[in-house]
Amino acid sequence: MAHAKTSYVCLSCRASYKQPYDRARERTCPRCAQPMIHAGSAFAAPRRRDVAAWRTLTVLLNAGVRFHKSCCGGPGYRPRTLREVRERMTCALASSGSRT
Repeated sequence: MAHAKTSYVCLSCRASYKQPYDRARERTCPRCAQPMIHAGSAFAAPRRRDVAAWRTLTVLLNAGVRFHKSCCGGPGYRPRTLREVRERMTCALASSGSRT
């Protein structure tokens, strides 16, 4: 049985590639040879010319947000603008601070 594929993203090329997941192997972009970021199996790439969406995605991926499938609830909330990212990060920081 083949392994499921997951998305890897090159932010500088604004490109996404589906490849088998391998924790031990670092993926490089076929266009620019830079390391790619593992974005998750539920990732949906924006259009290459949508600069605002890629800027938002860059903030999310660099903050450690990934797009993985969950059992029944789907991939969950996905911020679409930088304002939504700021709101989500503020909410996440507030909720993680209340648990300690």
